[in-house]
Amino acid sequence: MSAALTKESEVDVLIIGAGPAGLMCANALAMAGVNVRIIDQRTAKIAAGQADGIQPRTIEVFQSYGIGERLIREGNQMHMAAFYNPSPSGGIEASYGGTRRTDRAPDVSAPNARYPFEITLHQGAIEAIFLDSMKAHGVVVERPIIPTSLELSKSEEELKDPNARPVKVTLKYLEPPEGQSDSEVVHAKFVLGADGAHSWVRKALGITLDGEQTNYIWGVVDMVPDTDFPDIRCKCAIHSNNGSCMIIPREGDLIRLYIQLSDGDVVDPNTGRVDKSKMGPEKLLQVAKKSFHPFEINRSGEIDWWTLYIIGQRVAAQFSVHERVFIAGDACHTHSPKAGKSGQGMNASMNDTHNLAWKLTHVLRGWADISLLKTYEFERRKYAQDLIDFDKKFSRLFSGKPRTEENQDGVAHEEFLEAFQTFGLFTSGIGVHYEPSPITANQHQSCASNLIVGERVIPHVFVRAADARPYEIQDLLPSDTRFKVLVFAGNTADQEQAARVNALAENMGKPEGFLKRFGKGEHGKVFDILAISSAPKQVTNYTDLPRLFRPHWSKVLLDDTDMYARVGGGGYEAYGIDKQRGAVVVVRPDGYVGVVAPFERVDDVNAYFASFMADV
Repeated sequence: MSAALTKESEVDVLIIGAGPAGLMCANALAMAGVNVRIIDQRTAKIAAGQADGIQPRTIEVFQSYGIGERLIREGNQMHMAAFYNPSPSGGIEASYGGTRRTDRAPDVSAPNARYPFEITLHQGAIEAIFLDSMKAHGVVVERPIIPTSLELSKSEEELKDPNARPVKVTLKYLEPPEGQSDSEVVHAKFVLGADGAHSWVRKALGITLDGEQTNYIWGVVDMVPDTDFPDIRCKCAIHSNNGSCMIIPREGDLIRLYIQLSDGDVVDPNTGRVDKSKMGPEKLLQVAKKSFHPFEINRSGEIDWWTLYIIGQRVAAQFSVHERVFIAGDACHTHSPKAGKSGQGMNASMNDTHNLAWKLTHVLRGWADISLLKTYEFERRKYAQDLIDFDKKFSRLFSGKPRTEENQDGVAHEEFLEAFQTFGLFTSGIGVHYEPSPITANQHQSCASNLIVGERVIPHVFVRAADARPYEIQDLLPSDTRFKVLVFAGNTADQEQAARVNALAENMGKPEGFLKRFGKGEHGKVFDILAISSAPKQVTNYTDLPRLFRPHWSKVLLDDTDMYARVGGGGYEAYGIDKQRGAVVVVRPDGYVGVVAPFERVDDVNAYFASFMADV
């Protein structure tokens, strides 16, 4: 086709790559009404295999977008982990107690996980959840399309203007409709490269991946087993003298086996690369059988999916260029698919773009300064590096030979179990902690000592003042791009405290306060206010709160039990907030605590928003 027929178009955000990271971003932006397009080189979503584990924090994130219930319904839940070690005869045994301490333990050790389990579901089904949600908001993946060139304006003025479109991307349609050009030039305000470990976008930007490739080689097999192994429906870490193996139970009757291999099994001696022709799924199963002895394991039916990989542990030198082109997911960090928990990379990838999407939305709407976008790399690159550091330790423990009488230098079960439990907060995603920045200000942490600034809001059940209906607080903090202002009003039944609450409302409602200064004329668009009183339900009316703190009858909660005393109560204590005096807690649109303050320091909350938000 001639260049004259090349189509030109404009878009606010162009996403390249429709894996989990790209789809998380596209869905979030579509729900926010952003002008977004997403392309992928594949002709269809993944049908089977690939990443499959959703950790507890990611389930919370799905729930915040209204898609968690489907994930829970379709997936398998992993509640228990089992650990197997060499028996005196050289096979494996499950010993409950005793000197070997081979054990069963909770799969999720994070104490405040709302969902104390992992969900396993193949990547194609996870992608389908996003695709259906996006479609309901008018966005579909355009396929099969690849980018062929990317140009970024050199004009400082243009790069700093959030309304400019300084990124030009040329696309090639691999299967263009008849009579249509096979190329298109897209002028975008922002571009996201979520195009995998071999990212075209990353390479086009000249961004390096720093790190190393390990010597650990693993095979993966998805199948329905025929076995007498008693823990086949638990996550299992098997250390045997014949190599290590991990079992991940999947949806239906499927399981996934991660099988440790030696160089000689799969590496081409001439190139040093993995040669898939040297190892097929049946050979992988034969290797696994040695680790399972004396138990039997065979496949029932066909192999669903299989692959080989060498563990690589790398992080991109930067996650964005001029805050106009970003990379996310495997494009900017690679690590072991196990990483101690299934699907760790996919979880990190989706949380990358969960972090980015609201920031893009605020900038595009003119709510925030474009400098807000710098916090994406600041927050997510540190997390990626922490994940790599964890992965190195866990991969060494999991891939190493087990300690036996003959091999005293091997990995002791106690060491492995301690690492499994110690890193539970991290691997579950619950312990993600963002360091101080313009959007995480921790100078008054003591007034809400357990709602840690930079961490997600701890789940807890409160009851609605108007009708005593119990609500999980996280369900009142949806990912709808708004900041949530939680006014823990203290004991509003006390006259002195009620006067303090009224004074706070008056202060927060001033023209120079953040609600009016950054509320764009109608603060409910940008800020969602919830009031939570510690007064008992028998004597409290939702109308007791100042009107500013009850924009709707449903917005006043009580830290009390429901009418049947089954749930609720103890929230102030759980959050480390004084039940009498209260506190103000600001929750970012991604569910992380941004700032906390006592009533008398609401000016610090004003300063918090002034550091990154744009005036009306």
